[in-house]
Amino acid sequence: MAHHTSRHGMDDQMADAIAVVNECHDTCLTTISYCLEHGGEHAKAEHIRLMLDCVDICRTAAAFMLRDSALEGRICAVCAEVCDACAADCARFTGDERMQACAEVCRRCAESCRQMAASAA
Repeated sequence: MAHHTSRHGMDDQMADAIAVVNECHDTCLTTISYCLEHGGEHAKAEHIRLMLDCVDICRTAAAFMLRDSALEGRICAVCAEVCDACAADCARFTGDERMQACAEVCRRCAESCRQMAASAA
């Protein structure tokens, strides 16, 4: 069944999903600065590139949900895939609380986006 908002605003599931993707966007963006300042493995191009992908897809997913785009489900599915990859990449920095916190936010975002993709299908 297609997911649609009413004329009176978005439903709770969508509002929650938008909040989660915005949190993931903000967390990854601030964590990129942390990584660049930390240097070493944290600042490797592949890692930063993946985090930037996560930032951008989260912003895009929020925009698609806010305007109730017909392609929202597809964008949310891609967002889940990127967030899963970013979570795994951040989680490999064991012993770094900042990176573990970022991984957790990315995992929550991936799960939320999977639910939105399923409900939009």
